[in-house]
Amino acid sequence: MSTFVPNHEAYHPEHLTDEEQETQIEESLEEDDDILPSRFSISVSRTDFDVDGIVKRLRNGDIYIPNFQRAYVWKPKQASRLIESLLLGLPVPGIFLARESETNKLLVLDGQQRLISLKSFYDGKFPSSRTSFSLKLVNSNFDSQKYTSLTDIQRRQLDNSVLSATIIQPHDNNEESIYHIFERLNTGGTLLKPQEIRGCIYHGEFNDLLEQMNKNGAWRNIFGNSDKNKKDQELILRFLAIYFEGNNYKPSMKEFLNRYMTKNRHLKYQAKDTLIKTFIPTIEIIYKCVGPKAFRREKAFVPTWFEAVMVGIAKRLEKGTIQNVEEFQEQYQRLVNNESFLGVSVKIRDLTNEYNVKERLRLATEAFADLT
Repeated sequence: MSTFVPNHEAYHPEHLTDEEQETQIEESLEEDDDILPSRFSISVSRTDFDVDGIVKRLRNGDIYIPNFQRAYVWKPKQASRLIESLLLGLPVPGIFLARESETNKLLVLDGQQRLISLKSFYDGKFPSSRTSFSLKLVNSNFDSQKYTSLTDIQRRQLDNSVLSATIIQPHDNNEESIYHIFERLNTGGTLLKPQEIRGCIYHGEFNDLLEQMNKNGAWRNIFGNSDKNKKDQELILRFLAIYFEGNNYKPSMKEFLNRYMTKNRHLKYQAKDTLIKTFIPTIEIIYKCVGPKAFRREKAFVPTWFEAVMVGIAKRLEKGTIQNVEEFQEQYQRLVNNESFLGVSVKIRDLTNEYNVKERLRLATEAFADLT
């Protein structure tokens, strides 16, 4: 059995500015990066779709555009130029799709803006808007035209235009490879963060539940405003994954969370009620006893404190409710000022290696075990 030695390369976040501390927290959620498998078990094929066919697939859900934070951002000019290129018979960039094993639907990995633009033109308006879609700043033959006002020849040209697609299919229902491909394709514009990507790849009942629990009042008062990149939902996922699977934790944290979200994507591993009864009472008793400064060092939210304290309290709640608020507060302060705990939660670089994760869980669990 391997022995894990803590990395004692110390640094001192208390000397950082507020902005630097926030950056450190963000890095602690994303730090164990991109050690990829030596080979992915996937099949790659290429298909040419006619535009009319791809719009029909979008409408009936056979091609699925994930509902994530980066919404439709193209300007009317950009969308018009895409349609103009197709009407002129010019090639346009291809798209990347992933075939979902359980539904056989095609998930859009890259090309969302182009696909939404095409569908919007056929629908006659832009998404989530009353603005009609007529072509602007294009060839005079097409200027101000809508799909319904195109001539028959123009409409056939557009319907029959070709959009090339690269289709990726994982073997053995292993969709973790899709996560990495999505991450690698996501190289331009506003980059998606890990939990945004998980919400796309592992969409389903568990992801919906994370969004629901993220609205809890105690959690919102502790964390603050909802995070546009879903870091708050990632923290809830991180707590649940470590609480239920912490004994089996192996780095990286990113892969650990991916595996857990895949495993419980449809709430068949832990049921909805089980997850709610694990998260809600835990966060609410912590808010009651510690208040909005819970999990904060100076002004910075510390994810490692969150995961450890949450697991420690959740394990104590398995034995019944906690009544003694003063004792809770004392034990909390004793833990977050404990040098051994600080040594595996903030004062090292490698926060997510196996030793450091399991040691801070052990310290937190012991600290709260005898609360009355």
